[in-house]
Amino acid sequence: MPDVSPLSFGDALLASWHADFANALILIAISVLLLAKFRAEGWGILKNSLIFASLCLVLGVAGGVCRFLGLELPARVLDEMAVVLVGVLALRVFGLTLFRVGLPLIRITPPRILEDLILVFAYIAWGMVRMSQAGVNLSGLVTTSAVITGIIAFSMQETLGNILGGIALQLDNSLSIGDWIKVDDLSGQVAEVHWRHTAVRTRNGEIVVLPNSLLMKAKVTITGSDDVPQWRRWVWFSLSNRIPPQHVIDAVERSLADAEIPLVSRQPLPNCVLMDFKDGLAQYAVRYWLTDARIDDPTDSTVRVHIFTALQRHGFVIGTPVMDVNMTAESAELEERRRNADLMMRVHALRGMELFSTLEDEELKHLANTLTWAPFAKGDVITRQGAVAHWLYVLVSGEVDIWYEVNEHERRFLTTLPAGRVFGEMGMLTGEPRRATVIARSEVECYRIDKPSFESIIRSRPELAEELAKILTERNQQLVAVKEGAGNHAQHQAKILDGIRRFFRLDGK
Repeated sequence: MPDVSPLSFGDALLASWHADFANALILIAISVLLLAKFRAEGWGILKNSLIFASLCLVLGVAGGVCRFLGLELPARVLDEMAVVLVGVLALRVFGLTLFRVGLPLIRITPPRILEDLILVFAYIAWGMVRMSQAGVNLSGLVTTSAVITGIIAFSMQETLGNILGGIALQLDNSLSIGDWIKVDDLSGQVAEVHWRHTAVRTRNGEIVVLPNSLLMKAKVTITGSDDVPQWRRWVWFSLSNRIPPQHVIDAVERSLADAEIPLVSRQPLPNCVLMDFKDGLAQYAVRYWLTDARIDDPTDSTVRVHIFTALQRHGFVIGTPVMDVNMTAESAELEERRRNADLMMRVHALRGMELFSTLEDEELKHLANTLTWAPFAKGDVITRQGAVAHWLYVLVSGEVDIWYEVNEHERRFLTTLPAGRVFGEMGMLTGEPRRATVIARSEVECYRIDKPSFESIIRSRPELAEELAKILTERNQQLVAVKEGAGNHAQHQAKILDGIRRFFRLDGK
């Protein structure tokens, strides 16, 4: 049985308590509180630090108990373990405070892998210091451990490759946190770069862990970063090769240039190119610059909708591969019924419009036969203020917003037109430039009526001009009030009537 120490229990505990413990623990507490205040993960660090500090205190008390019982060697071992752990805790807390609070305050954000490596080297250095103070011959230890080191290095070559890969990625700035990358079939945003792996967050919210050595060997495509925030996307479509390509390209580019599509860059504008001829089709691609790599597929979908409606407005049909197939022709009677049903639907749409309320049934049918279907996607500019276009639109479904362009940088909202209304009538009836800009508020379907279609009706019934002038005068008051203030009603009506007569040459000149 060992002899009991002549020291009292309190003196034994004090002998195990190093003079620098109190100072170290105070500094550790201050650093942890700073982390808790400035970093979201600070409270987790505080909890872990309290557990670590409690372990150090337990080791110190155990050393004091051993010393009180006269067990000097176990007491010294426990004391040294407590010192080592306090040093490790201090290095960790001071390092975290420096890298996550101090340096960010002066706008320096070092990579996380640098923080990890510096802390690892600091732990090793602290261990060697304590071993040296304990009387261990470090030079002899290094010499005798050379073979062991070689064996460990060979067995851990994968881990070492990951560490060196992480260092290389950070030192040459190949990857940065926040970059959007594509590796094989994986696409996502770099969330963290650690000493062993790089964490990538996919658009589905999944975290994929990629070994750094894999990133050094694989082909990595950076699709978006702070330096290059825009990402060019390709949207493909095919049409019959009988349609002149210049007509298709012009129609699509004009539509996309006028449309207001979220996340599609205005500089440079989207462009359309003819890429190939195959299976009786002409293959096109719309190339646009995406400003937020997170919303890639939804933006592609929106661009496709605008392409589709632009093609429909010009009578272009999405193509399918040409095949030799024998089809049974539909009966003429069935085709006639379809045409009549479509005609009645158009007549019904026109009959509900105030502008055409004075037309007879035959006149409505004649006009309905000349209508051109014109669909628009949400955000499409249907007419632009100042443009000259001799047709009007019958709004069949959806809503449109009417805007008055004050100047190049300012515009005023006038109203929203629901389905069942017409717009652009001044251009068709008087030939004047568009007085406002009309933008599709939702998916919109319209019928378009041009001047030649309406001209035969108004020439056969010149008295319609006066009735139409009354209707246009009423509808024109809101726009006039916005631009000039309310004016003389009769004067406006006379001016509009004169414009209609001159445009359709009803005065015989």
